[in-house]
Amino acid sequence: MIFIYADGASRGNPGPAAYGVHIQDDKGTTIADFGEAIGIATNNQAEYAGVIAGLRFASQLGEFLVTIRMDSKLVVEQLSGRWKIKNANMAELAAEAMGLLRDFDAKLEWIPREQNSAADANANRALDSGNFESRGDSQVELATIQPRSIRAPRQTVEPTTVVVVRHGHTVNT
Repeated sequence: MIFIYADGASRGNPGPAAYGVHIQDDKGTTIADFGEAIGIATNNQAEYAGVIAGLRFASQLGEFLVTIRMDSKLVVEQLSGRWKIKNANMAELAAEAMGLLRDFDAKLEWIPREQNSAADANANRALDSGNFESRGDSQVELATIQPRSIRAPRQTVEPTTVVVVRHGHTVNT
């Protein structure tokens, strides 16, 4: 049994976002810590991204008995099938997570925020300092977890905003 702690962070919601994952065994020994900035996204999208990345990592380890612990009641309830998913972007992420969950004997648990501090710190580290992974032998392709709606090349500078103002009055304006 391994425990996957996942968290997401978004500054602006939507805004620059990242997820963080902390994985430990049943004795409390840390197996891995990692995080990835995912561009502009909501906090909930980042939470889902963390679950997906954690499951991919567990699959790579060959660990299929997992407990996923999160402080996002929304994601836990949606993945458990108790709450509906109305947002199209989140439905796409949920479908991917549920597809991965089929390969696992998994339990989903909501935990208070203070019990998810390691994953939260990993998400904020990824936002502040960029992508990282504590275990170098992993081959998980982190960037592939993004839904089509937010997939874009990584940008190192702010994009230019162009505002077009038209003056005058016609029957079409």
